[in-house]
Amino acid sequence: MDRRALLLGSAFLFLAVALGAFGAHGLKAHVGPEGLAQWRTAVEYQFYHGLGLLLLAAMATTLPARSVRLVRLSFTSGILLFSGSIYLLATRDVSGLQGLASILGPITPLGGLCFMVGWATLFITAWRRADDR
Repeated sequence: MDRRALLLGSAFLFLAVALGAFGAHGLKAHVGPEGLAQWRTAVEYQFYHGLGLLLLAAMATTLPARSVRLVRLSFTSGILLFSGSIYLLATRDVSGLQGLASILGPITPLGGLCFMVGWATLFITAWRRADDR
């Protein structure tokens, strides 16, 4: 088991539940429908990839350590960049970060790319493992 992936996954899932509840209840009066939809997207991707980290933790003993590290780093970076930038973009009007939209906007796809690198690494690793048999 990969302890780091387990710790990161469970922490990100805890935060996803808390941020989801905050978005549903605390932001409703302060952010419009578009901002709430963005917030939900950030929570969903954080949740999916938190679960991906738990899956990685459970599978770690059957995968090469290098692949586990790369997937863990990719998912963690993706959550921070993708979901983090969307959280900030969704609340930019109430947080006073309107001026950062031009900087935060391009960060979001980089986070998505990190997610894709993680999943592609997992796929390629599984493919190679199947070829080894």
